Amino acid sequence: MSDRSPTTENPWQQLRRLTPARIALGRAGASLPTAAHLAFQFAHAQARDAVHLPFEPAILQDGLRQRGLDSLLLHSAARDRDTYLQRPDLGRRLQAESANRLREHAARHGTGQDLAIVIADGLSALAVQRHALPLLDCLLERLPAEGWSLAPVSLVEQGRVAVADEIGELLGARMTVILIGERPGLSSPDSLGLYFTFAPRIGLTDAARNCISNVRPEGLSYAMAAHKLLYLMGEACRRQLSGVELKDEAQLLQLDGGASGPGNFLLGEG
Repeated sequence: MSDRSPTTENPWQQLRRLTPARIALGRAGASLPTAAHLAFQFAHAQARDAVHLPFEPAILQDGLRQRGLDSLLLHSAARDRDTYLQRPDLGRRLQAESANRLREHAARHGTGQDLAIVIADGLSALAVQRHALPLLDCLLERLPAEGWSLAPVSLVEQGRVAVADEIGELLGARMTVILIGERPGLSSPDSLGLYFTFAPRIGLTDAARNCISNVRPEGLSYAMAAHKLLYLMGEACRRQLSGVELKDEAQLLQLDGGASGPGNFLLGEG
């Protein structure tokens, strides 16, 4: 008969299967195990690469064309990536040539569309290249049927969130949504963010916008993000505002296509 105690699995290992967070890494003496240390270095390198990955608007333009969407290629006032990273203010405005292009387009084709969609590289061009078109596919399933009119999609290189305000104002759109690469994390170098603004104009602050973040298959699904955005658009039109006064009370989609309780955990079940 053996004197050994039965071996039991470390409960922390079960938790590791449920989260990408770095928990229960173990130790080798006073340091991390080699495998955990190398995995951290690899994740850090992926995040750095995502920040500096070049934007490839031609691929997006081709994808938009296949979906029957016109696009305008624009550039922020930040002339290159180094300037973009050091001068956030320049990424929030268009360069003069791009602003004039929008004015000319508005003069030729008119203004007043319901929605101007903007796609910008932000801090992760990787996120935009991977997720912008699949998200648009979910939106396009419902936008035309619900009667939303669209301005041409604006593709902005070296753009930050607020650049969409200037684009919306120049195009005379009722609202804008910008699809932009979020700051990479050590478990998510390709997280896409959506920022929605009603009555966009230059000079608005973040308080005037609503954010839907972490859009990617491992985070918030494309279908759920599109559902939340369409809810915000409808409520913004009804209440004539966006931002901190517009709460996300969208019904959450269930896997079977039904709906559950309010999306805002601060709100009761009613």
